Amino acid sequence: MHAGGHMAGEKKAGEKKAKKPRKHHASRNPVLARGIGKYSRSAMYARKAMYKRKYDAPETKIEKKKREKAPATLTKPVGGDKNGGNRVVKVRKMPRYYPTEDVPRKLLSHGKKPFCQHKRKLRASITPGTVLIILTGRHRGKRVVFLKQLASGLLLVTGPLAINRVPLRRTHQKFVIATSTKVDISGVKLPKHLTDAYFKKKRLRKPKHQEGEIFDTEKEKYEVTEQRKTDQKTVDSQILPIIKKVPQLRGYLRSVFALSNGVYPHKLVF
Repeated sequence: MHAGGHMAGEKKAGEKKAKKPRKHHASRNPVLARGIGKYSRSAMYARKAMYKRKYDAPETKIEKKKREKAPATLTKPVGGDKNGGNRVVKVRKMPRYYPTEDVPRKLLSHGKKPFCQHKRKLRASITPGTVLIILTGRHRGKRVVFLKQLASGLLLVTGPLAINRVPLRRTHQKFVIATSTKVDISGVKLPKHLTDAYFKKKRLRKPKHQEGEIFDTEKEKYEVTEQRKTDQKTVDSQILPIIKKVPQLRGYLRSVFALSNGVYPHKLVF
């Protein structure tokens, strides 16, 4: 039964061949998904019988140069009986003196600018007063109020501290979700000195272990400066009354954002 079927199949194929001698070109590697074939690169190497084919790529300029290299040494005749008649001499002699310090070479960077000269961009959805959801760090999931963008491109946000314990801090726009909720902070005056330098981490002194004073050397702990506290109060005292005017906004800022089962982030409207 099977053999008969096979024969019939062959016949059909023969009939088809008579009609259409030109074979339709198709890849030997069927596509499973876009960009992914059924067979790996090494399997295709075997399927295409690449090992039988001898490839001779055209010679590159570098290879040509290598071939046409000028000789590095010359053979010069040398006078005298015991000097062997000739000597191999380098064409390009090494320098007699070397600089004591290495001269740093600037690398070619093809129009790459340093970070300080980068153009700062800001997502269109983030405007002063927008409520953002922080996604990373110790305050992840918390909702904060965006104040302004700093010179480094980082965002200056505040919780207000009294509501959700988020102080004035910098955050990256990549790691926040901008919501459609906005707080009107047009009348809020921010202190001028809230810059990147203001938020720069201070180096903490690590204790050096010396003989005899094992118990004296305490590791220096980070403490919030008075300056920070006053600035926090200055900003929050202006924002809190605005938040209190809007019903349920205080509770909204206090709540933490989290995904539960069956909630898909791509279907949410923030």
